[in-house]
Amino acid sequence: MSDEIKKNYDVTDLTSLEKLEPVRVRPGMYIGSTGTKGLHHCVWEILDNAIDEISNGYGDKACVIINKDKSITIRDNGRGIPTGIHPVKKKSGVEMVFTELHTGGKFNNKNYKTSGGLHGVGAAVVNALSTWLEVEVYQNGNIYRQRFAYAYDQELKRNMPGTPVTKLEIVGKTSETGSKVTFMPDKEVFSTIDFNIDVIDERLQELAFQNKGIHLELVDLRKEEEFRKTYYSENGLLDFIEYLNESKTPIHQQPIFFEGEKTINDINMFGEVCVQFTDSTTEHIASYVNNIPTTEAGTHETGFKTGMTRAFKEGARKLGLIKEKDKEFEGDDLREGMTAIIRIKISNPIFEGQTKTKLGSSEAYTMMNELSYLKFTEWIEDNKEIAAMLINNALQAAQRREKIKKINEAEKRKIGKGAAPLVGKVAVCSLRDSSVAEFIVVEGDSAGGSAKQARDRRFQTIMPSKGKIMNTEKQKLENVLASEELKIFNTAIGTGTLENYREEDLKYDKIIILSDADVDGYHIRTLWMTYIYRYMRPLITNGHLYLAQPPLYKVYKNVKGKEIYKYAYSDDELEAVKKEIGKGALIQRYKGLGEMNPDQLWETTLNPETRTLLQVTVEDAAKAEKMVSLLMGDVVGPRKAYISKYGEF
Repeated sequence: MSDEIKKNYDVTDLTSLEKLEPVRVRPGMYIGSTGTKGLHHCVWEILDNAIDEISNGYGDKACVIINKDKSITIRDNGRGIPTGIHPVKKKSGVEMVFTELHTGGKFNNKNYKTSGGLHGVGAAVVNALSTWLEVEVYQNGNIYRQRFAYAYDQELKRNMPGTPVTKLEIVGKTSETGSKVTFMPDKEVFSTIDFNIDVIDERLQELAFQNKGIHLELVDLRKEEEFRKTYYSENGLLDFIEYLNESKTPIHQQPIFFEGEKTINDINMFGEVCVQFTDSTTEHIASYVNNIPTTEAGTHETGFKTGMTRAFKEGARKLGLIKEKDKEFEGDDLREGMTAIIRIKISNPIFEGQTKTKLGSSEAYTMMNELSYLKFTEWIEDNKEIAAMLINNALQAAQRREKIKKINEAEKRKIGKGAAPLVGKVAVCSLRDSSVAEFIVVEGDSAGGSAKQARDRRFQTIMPSKGKIMNTEKQKLENVLASEELKIFNTAIGTGTLENYREEDLKYDKIIILSDADVDGYHIRTLWMTYIYRYMRPLITNGHLYLAQPPLYKVYKNVKGKEIYKYAYSDDELEAVKKEIGKGALIQRYKGLGEMNPDQLWETTLNPETRTLLQVTVEDAAKAEKMVSLLMGDVVGPRKAYISKYGEF
């Protein structure tokens, strides 16, 4: 049959994927994506196994090495992957772990009280998505080695992912213990196989803070000058919160720290919390389960919030700060300016999805709710003066919230009475299909005019931005919500902000920031990203925010009356384009978007077929929080140090 759907559906239509083929066919099901995030997720899968060994008392060191050939090595000094032959499978433990899904030592509590690598698929998934993978195990005085590759499978008579190309062999003697896994990500699977050292650096730093007393190391061999960094924390979460609040001003110097353990329904749990309030107007919670960052939160975070709010509400009445008939503050009011780290270890956790970004275990809610209520109640009793200050801040935040609510309701009534806040300010597209519609914020009226002419009116909405919006990191909430420019943006997008954000009301699939490719343009991008990160973060976490990439140069020449041209998006690319155009090439440098005519703007920056968009992601919540505060906050010292270190002058 050609393009018609087959009418008869029978057994010949069934396809069976063998061994690790399902991972290769649907990698997103196992690692989330095949972009940068998925690439680094492979590192986390192997690294999590090493940290599980260490956090359960077996070993105290792990090392990540980025090799010259772009492969990556993870080494630990734990017990080592089992090398014995399985009595039923008749294979070594190493071969089982790397070739069979749902194989591991974490499905009961005999080997690990708690583990981050829960499903037993991590090592096999990494193998399936690699060109080759090599394992060394140091055990029983021997060095064992086995190699796997995308190679011909004798049994299935075709190339298969993760195929053993050698047996598990003894290649030497050693007095050490542990495992070393080296793998080369497959460039046929991933959009890039270049590991980002900053992403790995931040993850190792977090792991050191969470596991005080362990030694971690990062080595990068890709450049001539070898990069090497070690990580160690003596005070754990107390060091972590100081690191996160480096660019903020704490309003009480001694952080609130507590820990506790509990067993519910045969589930063993240990919880650890560190909290410090700052003069910031936003809250930040970094939460972890068995060393895994839970960027989508979960039951442990909800339990913490519930217990904390209850303790402070009761404390407010005991301290006489709220009378019986007074209006209470809400949890959001209390947490304004709070930085918190929540870390739990739990046996048999229930995660939502293989990428383990949201905890679903009900026992974790109960445990963290009870622990937080008890410990905060004790802390309030022992620190009445600071507690009173935090409660008064919460009451003031509640008053501001009520004021903002009235402002928002007034805005809605205006719209309801026929006031059209977007007329003349936003060029709205004709389609009402939010799955394809794009909202493009363009720097300046001049460029906005060109963009309105250049756009595809069916699905592209244009909002010209009048210069720079306010730095929302330094502004009070009521000032941010009173900004006319931001009101227009909020009304057009439709989602609401902060706790009122509703994904189902989003009118556009892509929110695109289009600014000049210069210092001012980058600053405008940063201001918008800061606002969205603080007030509409799901736009980022759900993959809706993008940065447009306008060209820096047009390279052209006339050949027999016809113009030949190409665009260059960076200085490095310019040299390559000049060579391509050849002798006699002329160069036009675009100083701003306003210099481009509508046809050029469409061809280079707005046309989905030819443009380049950078998707804005929050790879790591703690890093993003720290960087926004560092670059956009009030504290100058850390920002100056960062610019001195990384600025290219």
